[in-house]
Amino acid sequence: MKIFIAHSSNFDFKNKLYVPLRASALNSEHEILLPQEGPIEEITRDMINNCGAVVADVSAPSLGAGIEIGWADAAHVPVIAMYEKDAHPSFSIDNAVTDRFEYESSDDMLEKLAAALNKLP
Repeated sequence: MKIFIAHSSNFDFKNKLYVPLRASALNSEHEILLPQEGPIEEITRDMINNCGAVVADVSAPSLGAGIEIGWADAAHVPVIAMYEKDAHPSFSIDNAVTDRFEYESSDDMLEKLAAALNKLP
């Protein structure tokens, strides 16, 4: 499945998201699009519409991730929201997400993400 990862740029997304995701089994099972890894020059609605899921780390506020969640919701692309323990994500996303979970570590995030992806049709 093609999975787009949405996130704020106001946290260490490279070490907290990109490195663990690329090193995980999920990386070989799915096509994971990491927008700030390159070579993606522009994130478009069509890019998100052609994904099987959007995974949004909502640990930190982000207008861009909010727009991407909205595009996915409008296109009926499942959205999984995840956030670090003790983060306070906006509950305004609840109407647009298929699933949401809190994680405590990279391993915990990967385990819970794999379970959430397995629940998708």
